[in-house]
Amino acid sequence: MSTPLAAQAPALIVSKGAASQVAEVWSRLEAVCDPELDEPVTELGFVTAVEVDDGCVSIGFRLPTYWCAANFAYLMADDMRRAIVGLPWVTNITITLDEHMYATEINRGVAAGRSFQQTFGSEANGEVEDVRRIFLVKAFQRRQEALLSWLLAQGSDPAILVRLSMAQLSALADAGADDEKTRRLVARYRERRFVVARCPDEAEQGDEPAFIDAEGGPLNPDELSAYLRALRRVSVNAEFNGALCRGLLAARYGENCVSAQTVEIKPVHFVRTGGAKPGATFAPAREASGAAE
Repeated sequence: MSTPLAAQAPALIVSKGAASQVAEVWSRLEAVCDPELDEPVTELGFVTAVEVDDGCVSIGFRLPTYWCAANFAYLMADDMRRAIVGLPWVTNITITLDEHMYATEINRGVAAGRSFQQTFGSEANGEVEDVRRIFLVKAFQRRQEALLSWLLAQGSDPAILVRLSMAQLSALADAGADDEKTRRLVARYRERRFVVARCPDEAEQGDEPAFIDAEGGPLNPDELSAYLRALRRVSVNAEFNGALCRGLLAARYGENCVSAQTVEIKPVHFVRTGGAKPGATFAPAREASGAAE
C-alpha cells in the first residue's frame, strides 16, 4: 500500500485493508513540523511517499536543496521516526531522505537508531537535542506573539492578559464558543509552551502565568508592545525562510509552491549556533545570504 508524491493527505488508496493504516501514518506526519518554520512537513511538500506493507512503514522525504545542513535534515528524519514508532501495528520503519549530500549517512544513522553524534562522529559538535530546543523556543515565541497580538486586537487589556493563569487562558478559549481563531491560537500556543514552563506536566500548569518570556520570566504590561515587536522579528524571519524554502523546492522539482524572491545561496554542511565561537553547537540554517535572524 503506498501513496504517490504528495504534499498533504494521500491521494491514492489502492488497498482498502491498508487504507486506514496509511491514513494513520499521514496523520502522525502532519504533526511533524519543520523546526525552523514551525509548519508541518506534509504541508511544505517535504514528504514524497508513504508505503505500508504488513506493518512495515516506508517514508520518503526531500528538502529544498541538496546541501541543507546535515543536522537539520537528521532532526526531521528522526522526528518522523518518533512520530510513527508509537503506532501499535508498526513493526519496522524506513525513513529515506532523497537527493541530499548526506543522504547515505542520515538514512543509515536513523535506521540503526544512532544519535546524530554517533552518525557523524568528529564532524558533529553537539547533539540535535540542542538544536531542537533552539527551534522550539522560537516556535514558542512565534505562537505567543500571534496569540497576544490577536487578543490585544480584540480589545483585551494588556495588564489583565499578563496576569492570566494557564487555567484562565483555557477558560477564555472555552468561553468563546464561536471564536474558532482564539481557540486555535490558544491550542497552538499550549503545544509549545512546555519548552519554557516551570512544570513539564501540562496538567499541573494551571496556576502558572499563561504568558512568560523565553527564560520563564513574567511579562511587563507597560513594555508589552516593545516585547511583541521583538517577537515579530522572529516571525518575519521564519516567514521569509518559509517563502524561500517553497521557492527553492519549486525551482528544484518544478511544482507549484509559494514563490520566493531570488537570493544568493551557498552550500551549508554544519552550522554553529552562537556564531563561530569555539565549542559552539552545530545547528541547521537556511542557505540564504543576508537572511535576518
